[in-house]
Amino acid sequence: MTTCRLCGSASLASVVDLGATPPCERFLTERQLEEPEVTYPLHLRVCTGCWLAQIPPMITPEETFTEYAYFSSYSTSWVEHAREFVRGAVDRLGLGAGSFVVEVASNDGYLLRHVVERGIRCLGIEPSENVGRAARDAGVTTYTAFLDPGTGAAVRAEHGPADLVVANNVYAHIPDVIGFTKGLRALVADDGWVSIEVQHLLTLMERNQYDTIYHEHFQYYTVASARRALATGGLVLVDVESLPTHGGSIRLWARPLEAVNGPGGRSGPDGQGEPGGQNGRSRSDGQSRPGGPGGRVAALLAAEKAAGLHELSGYAEFGERVARVRRDLLGFLLDAAREGRTVAGYGAPGKGNTLLNHCGIRPDLLPFTVDRNPYKHGRFTPGTRVPILPPERLAEERPDYVLVLPWNLREELVGQLSFVHAWGGRLVFPIPNLEIVEVNP
Repeated sequence: MTTCRLCGSASLASVVDLGATPPCERFLTERQLEEPEVTYPLHLRVCTGCWLAQIPPMITPEETFTEYAYFSSYSTSWVEHAREFVRGAVDRLGLGAGSFVVEVASNDGYLLRHVVERGIRCLGIEPSENVGRAARDAGVTTYTAFLDPGTGAAVRAEHGPADLVVANNVYAHIPDVIGFTKGLRALVADDGWVSIEVQHLLTLMERNQYDTIYHEHFQYYTVASARRALATGGLVLVDVESLPTHGGSIRLWARPLEAVNGPGGRSGPDGQGEPGGQNGRSRSDGQSRPGGPGGRVAALLAAEKAAGLHELSGYAEFGERVARVRRDLLGFLLDAAREGRTVAGYGAPGKGNTLLNHCGIRPDLLPFTVDRNPYKHGRFTPGTRVPILPPERLAEERPDYVLVLPWNLREELVGQLSFVHAWGGRLVFPIPNLEIVEVNP
């Protein structure tokens, strides 16, 4: 990588180098264990011009997402999060039977099915053919495509402009951030809304969440860099919410420039819009749309600046904190092996494969992991080649420790895994720091 993909600057500084790993969702079949496996450098850098953190686009989205192993509906808490988002968006934006909602990277319809239940017209745009089929089977109309300006214009021409465009956990997954943003603008009505959820670089850095760095994620956003990215497509950031999802995310609310500076809204501090009602009207119940005059935007920008993320000094110690996570986890696993204690994994998420590969954890230290997704059963983790089995194997094998790889679902999984208490098993969380947890029945 020689230049920033957002602003074109050649001033890119190293944040952390995780070596070379295979793509995190390229789970291996048994036959593929006898074949060579390609790895790619995984080196996070930050642009000192616009502060977008990024990795080189070593693999294309087409390689990763045409056939995809991740189905959102297998996470109970994530489905509930989607339900609450839809409920809130319907109320706050005044969506109804005459509205139109589009979700980009709609996966298996985990979110839009709640829109369908409310009788609101909607469309999913999903590049992965296999998960798109699952969405259609669930009654969610889904268009198989990657979003770019041409796709956005074609969908708008056929279906009309969207009152709300949702893009959850996809804004980091596209190397052409400018083209994707222009695609979002092509989809949304001139007085409409765009809602984007993406991991916040601030929490990634503060909580040592380095395992969320992998080849599917091409960039990592602060509010400052996200605002710059949105502006490339003619979208204005008007509000931002802090969310607990994925260890700490932000929900960006944006509007077309026309809605902010035209009759439907007015300009706020730092170019932020102060949202009015649908089509510029006020809500009859007196509640405001997301935002206000950029207050939460300003607060998070200030938090980022205080953490040093708008200057190079804030990134200096991250590499050492990452190394400490690796040393602690390996030390625990080696001690457990010497003591004759057994360890199994729970989950096979993409982030887990960054962790396993960076730490060099293979079946001698982690004989197997389990996952709720049947697509992964009988396959092996990329690079480290740990077998992936159905969840029932935990109760059969009764390991002394269960290493939880999707640590971001901690609250959900502590409840799901309470049964390990029956044989005295304990849970191990590797991020942000190694923690061994007793579970109660």
